[in-house]
Formats: sequence, C-alpha cells, structure tokens
Amino acid sequence: PGPLGHTGFSMKRVLSHMVWGSQGIFGVGIGVSATYIFLFVLFGSFLKYSGFSKFINDLSLTLVGRSPGGPAKVAVLASALLGMINGSAIANVATTGTITIPLMKKTGYRKEFAEAVASTGGQFAPPIMGAVGFVMAEFLGISYSKVMIAACIPAFLYYMGLLLAVHFEAKRLGLKGLAPENIPNAVEVLKNQGHLVIPLVVLIGMIVLGYTPLYAAVFSIFATILASWLRRETRMSFKDIVDAAVEGSRGAVSVGVSCVVIGVIIGTVSLTGLGLTIGYLILEVVGENQLYLGGLMVMIMSIILGMGVPGVAAYVIVVAVAIPVLIEIGAVPIAAHMFCLIYACLSNITPPVAMSSYVAAGIADSNQTKTSLLAVKLGLTGFILPFFFLGNPVLLIGVTDATVLTTIQATLTACLGVVALASGLQGMLFCRCGWAERAVLLVVAFLSIDPNMVTDVIGIGLFAGVFIYQRMKVKKGGEEAPAVKAQ
Repeated sequence: PGPLGHTGFSMKRVLSHMVWGSQGIFGVGIGVSATYIFLFVLFGSFLKYSGFSKFINDLSLTLVGRSPGGPAKVAVLASALLGMINGSAIANVATTGTITIPLMKKTGYRKEFAEAVASTGGQFAPPIMGAVGFVMAEFLGISYSKVMIAACIPAFLYYMGLLLAVHFEAKRLGLKGLAPENIPNAVEVLKNQGHLVIPLVVLIGMIVLGYTPLYAAVFSIFATILASWLRRETRMSFKDIVDAAVEGSRGAVSVGVSCVVIGVIIGTVSLTGLGLTIGYLILEVVGENQLYLGGLMVMIMSIILGMGVPGVAAYVIVVAVAIPVLIEIGAVPIAAHMFCLIYACLSNITPPVAMSSYVAAGIADSNQTKTSLLAVKLGLTGFILPFFFLGNPVLLIGVTDATVLTTIQATLTACLGVVALASGLQGMLFCRCGWAERAVLLVVAFLSIDPNMVTDVIGIGLFAGVFIYQRMKVKKGGEEAPAVKAQ
C-alpha cells in the first residue's frame, strides 16, 4: 500500500520473472559470479598459498615500519596491496590483521584502533576491485580495463587519506615506529620473495594489451604456480595447489550463493518497480540538478542496503535502486556506479552491521561498537571522497575528454582536500591544531569538492595560512605530543 505499493502479480508471472527471465536469479550477478568472480577468487587463493601475503607484510614493514605509528601504516599498506588482489574485506582483515593488530597494540595504539577500514578499501582498488569491477563493466557495457583505470585515483585518494589519518594520530599520541631489529632487510625481502609479483605483472599486462579478464586470470593462475617454483622457500607443492583450488572454489561458491539470493532481491525490485518509485520519491524531495543533496540521500541508502552483505552483492543491490536516481540528477553513469560501489563497500565498517570491524575486534579483543565507530572516524575521507568525483568526473581517468593538465589539476586539488580533511579530523599537522585551525582545515576539505577555480584558490589560500601558522608554532616550540617509546 501507499506510495511504494504495486498492484500484485500472479504466481506464474513471479516465477517467470524470477527464474526464466534475465532480471531474477539468472541475472547479471550470477553470470559474472560463474565466470569472472570464480576465476579471480581462485587466483587470490593461489597467491595466498604461494606466500604472497607474507611478501606483502614484509615489504610493508620495510617501507613504513620505522616511521611514526609504523605498525598501523603497515596495516594500511599491507591491506591495500593484498586487497587489490583478493578484494574481500573480511578475508583481508583475517589475513593481515593477525600480524598487524598485535603490533599496533604493542606500539601504543588503543586496541579498538584495528585495521578494518584499511581492508575495506581493497574492494574498489584496481586491478581486481573485489571482482565488482567486472559486474560494473557488464552494467555499463564497457571494457573492464576502462573501469579499472577509472578507479585508480579514487582508490589512491582513499588510501592516502587513511595513511595520513594514521600518521597524524601517531604524531598526536607521540608514537614511534618499530625498532630496527624488527624490520626485515628490504634487499633480502625483494631477493627472496620479489618473484611472487610476477603473476600480477602478467595479469595487468594482459588486460592492458586487450586480452579478456578471463583469459588473463587463467594465465595468471599458472604464472603464480611457475613463479613460486623459482625459489625453494616459496615453492608450491602438489598439496598446496590442491588446497588452493579447494579453498578458492569454496570461496567462489559462497559468493555465488549470495549472488543467487541477491538475484531474488533484484528481481523483486525490477518486477514491482520499487527502484523507480524510490527514485521518484528522492527526486521529489531534492528536485532536479541537486547533485550533492541527491548524492547524500543515495549515500545513506547505499550504506543501509549494503550492511552485512559481501561487496559484489551489496553493489548489485544498490545499482537497482540508486543508479537511476544519480543519473537523473546529472551524474555521469560511471561516476554514479563508482559512487554507489564505494558506499556499498563502506557498509563493512558502518555500525550497527559492520562485518569487517567485527572480525578486527575479535582479533584485537576490543569492543565491536567502539572499533566500528573508530573505523568510521578513520575512514571519513572515504565517506566524503565519492563527492569529489561525483561533481568532478575528471578524477575518473578516461571518463571525460579532459586534458592531462585538467586531470592533474583536479587530482592535486583533491589531494589537498584529503590532507586538510585528515589533518582537521585528527587535530594534527606539524603540531596540535586548535579548534579554529581544525575548522579552517575542514572548510578547505569541503571547498576542494567543488570543481571550481574560485573555490580551489580560496581553499589553497586558507590551507597556506594554516600551514604557515603551524610552522611558526613549531619554531616557537609549539605543543608537541609526548613521545611513547616503541617496544
């Protein structure tokens, strides 16, 4: 009944739509699951058994382990690198978190400061994007390589914001990095494990050269086995190969089951016209050409619809309801899809149903709600980031006909906004920020969202003022955080 109502349907029509049509169980979701997702989940499993996860952790330690708050930065970097491949937020937390979370607690971070937010970003980070990119390419009717390239800057900005948030938090708490004896030698890491990156080079190279993702995935699986045999320490045995195949298949089947169930939801939405109805209701509230206000409502809807659901399934649910709304109010199609994807993925850390945060809290032995709320605070850059490219699709490389110079300018402005946002939220730049400085930094962040030369110039001017003021405070012996000695 009411504005969301419909006239009702016969059982014959429901079954015909759900089972025999292409809008229900056997829709895009299960089709992509049976092809792209299966092979790429399998590929991630083979990488895991080849020792790739250990390589990522060791490499991250060598890069950022010594800097302030080193273990948390290792968690971010390792989760980013691993998430680019497996694309599963929960698996990512479970894999890297068992190593990085105890290190963070030992260094001085509170136990709720877990790494769920870092693991979540892997679902929209190229080259694999948690296999969601393949679904997006199907919906948009474009090649996967275009989706992958378009996602590069948003993923970079997300992890840049997260690294800065972790860095400023470490500076505010006075945390130091790990002791040198706990950092592996970079040359040794690359010498002993560097060959494990060969499958990724093969994968990206083949996709860029124009081969289909399916073809590239199959070759990359064989490349993983052959690469592991280059050194005795990483050599995959016959048992490892079988175990990788079994684990990968099980993981793919679980995603497939989700896609089948999601097919019922998508079929219901399309049969009843619920998606269009909700779209019209939102348009009535926000009106036409109100891109940011409409985006705000879609953001809330995407987070709610994505709660407790795997990344692929969350995105497919949101697409049916939210994408038409964004396109109607003026968003570029691929920007609308990327916008909804990021918010559907961020539901993994949003209370009350925050699956990644729950796994991280279990490892850290911390309160689930506190862990989720802290993850949201750290990931606030990610919650604001999609508005950057919603109104300025230049940030999605290859989507518009913008010149290289325009893209660089937009990217630099977005980077400035990310720095200002992370600094303002954490209350730290070169030294502690007062409330006035934090307010100015947050204003700079929001000015950076608008792709307008006037707002860009005002934002740069305000940020320069805070920058100079902070440097002067440091020279005069400004308030520094007390150092916490690393253990």
